[in-house]
Amino acid sequence: MARHEAEREDLMREATALRRRAEWHVPDMAEPVTAGFRDGGGCSVYFGQDPGYHFDAAGALRRAYVGEKLYRTQGDSLAELVRVRTERETVLQRRDLEHEELNGFLDRMRDRLSRLSDALRSGNAVLLRQEPADGDVGAELAAWLARTLTGEILLAPPIKARR
Repeated sequence: MARHEAEREDLMREATALRRRAEWHVPDMAEPVTAGFRDGGGCSVYFGQDPGYHFDAAGALRRAYVGEKLYRTQGDSLAELVRVRTERETVLQRRDLEHEELNGFLDRMRDRLSRLSDALRSGNAVLLRQEPADGDVGAELAAWLARTLTGEILLAPPIKARR
């Protein structure tokens, strides 16, 4: 991943952990949407370079990148992590979202995902690229979105820090 958030990679080329991935032009969205699935069933959806949402195999949100901030699940809430860089080090400053902030975050995410779902279902999303070329990532994503958006957006169990 790029050292500076503004220097992100070509997601279709670089997101090799997403074994099945595709990129679409979606009406009323300024940048292409890239989405894909990991071998274990997790799904990631990027609306341009920002925001990006990462879900586990059960469809629960694990982490997100929005406005150059990282959000990580805490099980029942999200922690906002901001990178503070100096010449010597990079430090993540953490702040847990308040209840209203969490609800607003999830509402905005649901709105974006719903607009993508609608475009895929209606056939208005134009496929730009897909890997592998012989799959149907659009149908897989449409089904995943239908399941995920049916009820309340779930948060995955807390992500344990690596030691």
